[in-house]
Amino acid sequence: MADMYTEKVKDHFYNPRNVGEIKDADGAGTVGNPVCGDIMTIFIKVKDDRIIDIKFQTYGCAAAIASSSITTEIVKGKTLDEAMMLTRDDVANELGGLPAIKMHCSNLATDALREAIKDYRKKKKK
Repeated sequence: MADMYTEKVKDHFYNPRNVGEIKDADGAGTVGNPVCGDIMTIFIKVKDDRIIDIKFQTYGCAAAIASSSITTEIVKGKTLDEAMMLTRDDVANELGGLPAIKMHCSNLATDALREAIKDYRKKKKK
């Protein structure tokens, strides 16, 4: 892997946290970037308005996988409103920075998270 990635990005790429699928997820969000071909799904379990479990499946580059992994770590245990406020800069900063050309990957992670929360809230209204 090129030297353009921080050690933390490499760590989350080689040893991603919370990989997988939650079969009975309370919410799921899938987003993709047609330009780079990355696709990402985030699954959440919610209790008392808090994310108690979160998993992801990502098909993409090292930055996309690392962004997914760190996003799940950041928001686990947070309230849905706190999780909704997570920005791509928060994700990139937590990873020690991402190359400018890879910043869209951190967007995918926050977008998928927001979609999962929206999905949960939509289901809950029914």
